[in-house]
Amino acid sequence: MAHEPYTRTNQKIFFAGLALESLRKAEDGAVANAPALQQAEREAVLFHLYGAVLGLCHEITDYYKLASAAAPRVDLILNQQVLRDSPTPELSELLEIAQQPQSWLAQLLAAHAALHRPPQAPKKAKVDPTLPLIEAVSVEEQAAPLSSADLEGWRQDLKQLVLRYRESLSEC
Repeated sequence: MAHEPYTRTNQKIFFAGLALESLRKAEDGAVANAPALQQAEREAVLFHLYGAVLGLCHEITDYYKLASAAAPRVDLILNQQVLRDSPTPELSELLEIAQQPQSWLAQLLAAHAALHRPPQAPKKAKVDPTLPLIEAVSVEEQAAPLSSADLEGWRQDLKQLVLRYRESLSEC
């Protein structure tokens, strides 16, 4: 593998595609451990998509020779301080997309961050001894796991962004 920043981005997008293919197979399969396989592949896709975003940030920072070129996390590159120190149109656009809560990038970054939070039990209210033993409760809706279609959409959005940025960053 060449030691160019773009190779890591390409590799991570490719690996995300492989994990998506495995996720689709796990969704179609009738194996006993299908839910575990689906979760594992979903997390692998998120891991590689996050790595591709980080790789894209490294491509941009390397092109402009920014001090944050070796940052190990996206949030260390996509922030207002980096933009104030070294404004670039690509990082500015990425930060703008990341700050829009409904955008694919904001959702990807939030889903990746959620992977690193410990599981939490649902909160229960204190039991009042004067309440009846049987009571009506409402079932809280759990967040649906990310679908392979959502993940593939994020992958395609990222690929298009990478290609567009590479066109503008290439020296003619």
